[in-house]
Amino acid sequence: MMLYPAMNKLTANIPNRYLLVNVVARRARQISQEAEDLGEKMTVKPVTLAIQEVADGMLSVEAADVVIKDVE
Repeated sequence: MMLYPAMNKLTANIPNRYLLVNVVARRARQISQEAEDLGEKMTVKPVTLAIQEVADGMLSVEAADVVIKDVE
């Protein structure tokens, strides 16, 4: 089974796999809550969006908080 994005790309941004799982889960909950608050129907799963944000380098981990970087 092939994962996309590749695990080495994800761990380049967050080197610890266990921390990666926590970051993705926390961000997915944030995405889900934001969509619910705005009354938006999600067509893509929040976990998929969170993983893509990690792969794109939009998330970092600082002091056990998930920080969303401005990448524009």
